Amino acid sequence: MIKKWAEEFPENLKKSEKLIHRNRIFIDRLAGIGILEPEKAIQLGASGPVLRGSGISQDLRRDEPYLIYDQLDFNVITHDGCDSWARYMVRIKEMYESQKMILQILDKMPKGEIIANEPKSVLPKKKEVYTKMEELIQDFMLINFGAAPPVGETYTPIESPKGELGFFIVSDGTGNPWKLKMRSPSTCNLQTLPYMVKGSMISDTVIIIGSIDPIMGEADK
Repeated sequence: MIKKWAEEFPENLKKSEKLIHRNRIFIDRLAGIGILEPEKAIQLGASGPVLRGSGISQDLRRDEPYLIYDQLDFNVITHDGCDSWARYMVRIKEMYESQKMILQILDKMPKGEIIANEPKSVLPKKKEVYTKMEELIQDFMLINFGAAPPVGETYTPIESPKGELGFFIVSDGTGNPWKLKMRSPSTCNLQTLPYMVKGSMISDTVIIIGSIDPIMGEADK
């Protein structure tokens, strides 16, 4: 079902483009609005489509590949316009790249378990908890005390749809982190808003916020 949807998606997206990309009102409302120069985008901590819409070719799926991304063939989409139209076009082109990645992942996805069978680190399957004493004990330990990573610190980022989503964790060796900080891309990208709205009309604010495409629940964490 997923493969069928992915194969049909490009043609449906092209139909939407034909409708929107000849709409002069839509184009005029985005083009030249919310300018964000490359240097300023970096200074303000932008990432994801917002950063790539300013012409910066940065994508963690390519630069710091994780899981299956180091096996995929895809392009990092950038646009030099630095405005709301550029950020919109980055997302349109990235939809085509996402469709290509979905088909590649379906072809390359290995067979077998989708959750590691490591009871000391990952919650065991319920059928094993109910039938095996060791799994029952490990399930109890993980639920009550959590996984106990070694003492140290780590920062792990991924390329989420909104940009760089990262977790900085400091471990004291117990099941609860001594310190945890989440880098939410929506929060960071919204830092560009005061700069981009300078000199704009009030009605342009809606366009600029839409071009940032934030998840407000995430930004309000």
